[in-house]
Amino acid sequence: MGTVSPASVVLSIYAGSSLVTFCAFAWDKSCAARGSARVSESTLHLFELLGGWPGALAGQAVLRHKSAKLSYRFVLWMIIALHAVGWIAYLRLHPN
Repeated sequence: MGTVSPASVVLSIYAGSSLVTFCAFAWDKSCAARGSARVSESTLHLFELLGGWPGALAGQAVLRHKSAKLSYRFVLWMIIALHAVGWIAYLRLHPN
């Protein structure tokens, strides 16, 4: 058996976190429509921070949820920028 590459581990984390985040977006939109308890924005942002930001972007595009609220979008884009800066720093320190 071969070893698992670090890249596949990272991609799996992003994929899993994105799925969880997208599902949280769908659940929150459903709760909003029913008038029941919602998923807090801080929870959604935590999921994004843990790698689920692609799922959040998909949730905004597909579900049209949290796409109009400027303050929410601002924090989401700061999280995306944080991930980008982290990857740039990592790749500069580990060029191979």
